[in-house]
Amino acid sequence: MILVADSGSTKCDWLIVDESEQIIAKTMGFNPFFHPTDLIQSEIEKSETLIKYAPSIKEVYYYGAGCSSPERNLIVERALRNIFTNTDELVVDEDMVGAALAVCGEEEGIACILGTGSNSCYYDGNKTHSEVPALGYIFGDEGSGSYFGKQLLSSYLYNRMPEDLATEFESLYDVSKETVFTHVYHRPHVNVYLASFMRFVSKHEDHPYFEDMIYKGLQHFTDIHIKCFAKHQEVKVHFVGSIAYYFREQLERVCREMSVEIGNIVKKPIFPLADFYMNKAKSRVIQ
Repeated sequence: MILVADSGSTKCDWLIVDESEQIIAKTMGFNPFFHPTDLIQSEIEKSETLIKYAPSIKEVYYYGAGCSSPERNLIVERALRNIFTNTDELVVDEDMVGAALAVCGEEEGIACILGTGSNSCYYDGNKTHSEVPALGYIFGDEGSGSYFGKQLLSSYLYNRMPEDLATEFESLYDVSKETVFTHVYHRPHVNVYLASFMRFVSKHEDHPYFEDMIYKGLQHFTDIHIKCFAKHQEVKVHFVGSIAYYFREQLERVCREMSVEIGNIVKKPIFPLADFYMNKAKSRVIQ
């Protein structure tokens, strides 16, 4: 059996696959910046599904937030090895690599994440290459849920949101300055809090105010995270994440205007990522 994991900082999707079945499991997300090995292990052990199938897992491929250096990856790897003790192959790498494998497979292309946060890479068919760093929700994450959430809240608090939207917005959420500041400056997972307001944006995406916001935000992402690659008009550009998935029409418009050819757009990379590794396993058997 093969186990594939796609983890953000707050939730992790797990998929156990073999030739006959797919078994889904979920846990809290892990980030080795914040979570030590013992916590990661104890949380995984809370999943009855993962523990049940652990002895049968022969390959583990974990892609997650914060897994961007050998030292941090080892924090996750130790927890996984303590649980999945019969594995012949165990890979821990960053979420951007997992996204690239999911949407590009073994073909050259540009892979982008557009979800709670944002990022991109060029994939040469074997390795990923970056041109600009991912700066997180404070300095970067252009076009992401947290990016739009910041714009939405600041617009509301500055009394710049159209009155019809502002009236409904304040009836649905507690968005006083005090409440917003408490969440942003004194509580964890600020990026998730900011991105949570995308439900309101999505509900009113045809409103001219949000149409303009979404278009400009996706344009900003494209300017920074796609046009930085020399081949951005030569290879297909693929996307992973809820923002790309739900705002596909606006994304297609932006890319069309910049002569960028869109390839795959998937909400979650876990299923195509599992298919990628199952196909590799079948190839090894045939050889």
